[in-house]
Amino acid sequence: MKFSVVAVRNYAFAFSALVMLVGLLALVTGGLNLGIDFTGGTLLHLNIGREFTLEEVRQTLKPFGLEGSSLQKVGELGAAVGEQQELLIRTPSLEAERQAEVFTAFRERFALQEDALLRAETVGPIIGGELQRQALWALLLASLLMVIYLTIRFEFRFAIVAIIALLHDALAIVTFFYLFRLEVNSPFVAAVLTTLGYSVNATIIIFDRIRENLKGRRKEALSVLVETSVRQSLVRCVNSVVTTLLVLLVLYIFGGVTLQPFMAAMIAGVVLGTFSSVFLAGPLWLIWKEAETGRKTKARTA
Repeated sequence: MKFSVVAVRNYAFAFSALVMLVGLLALVTGGLNLGIDFTGGTLLHLNIGREFTLEEVRQTLKPFGLEGSSLQKVGELGAAVGEQQELLIRTPSLEAERQAEVFTAFRERFALQEDALLRAETVGPIIGGELQRQALWALLLASLLMVIYLTIRFEFRFAIVAIIALLHDALAIVTFFYLFRLEVNSPFVAAVLTTLGYSVNATIIIFDRIRENLKGRRKEALSVLVETSVRQSLVRCVNSVVTTLLVLLVLYIFGGVTLQPFMAAMIAGVVLGTFSSVFLAGPLWLIWKEAETGRKTKARTA
């Protein structure tokens, strides 16, 4: 018995609705792990040069009242597994003098060199708020342009279905970051926009097959036509996602801590975007088309 995308559409819809609901609740309740790009604050990246414990770090930060700061041990590029000798500290916004005092405390406790401070970034809350607004406008603008393009290239129904699938992709990535408590920052926004472009490409491939099969349609049901169109596009979609994931996984593993949030969002987006293209786009269009056909039939009968 062959697996049918159309036959399992209700299960796919239920799963997608649950994923979107979790993502929406995370946005509304503020449950995301927002980085300093959005909340404002200071990020200090130190190379301790040896194994250390987070308790040692908190003791060093305690005189400054920063012992509750977010801490993360990371390994430098090329280090063996388990050798985490670098430290990320996320604190409320600190002035340059205060940052210097904190770094001096670490130099004294861990005997660090002057170049041990790898990065020091400060973002104010006003800038963080502006980034949030710009991210929202970027997503809205991208969606509008996609609707216009798909309406011209195909038809309005395809455009709306594609936007629903893309909304699923965006909220699914939010859910992924919420469940795994990954940091949401400006690279996350870039990854979401990149993922939407990748996902809509796979969706367009399936829509193109549906349109071509509609031209040569004889007596087969719409459900059979959609199933055939998805199957004709499946090999290409799978090949694309596998090759893309291989590159993203390599970059995630060897690209260092700076690239990891971006790569994590991309990996989740590619997988979830492929799911929406295969299991949501075609079946959603089918439901809309069948409903419209049913209304026209009733109108003619009346």
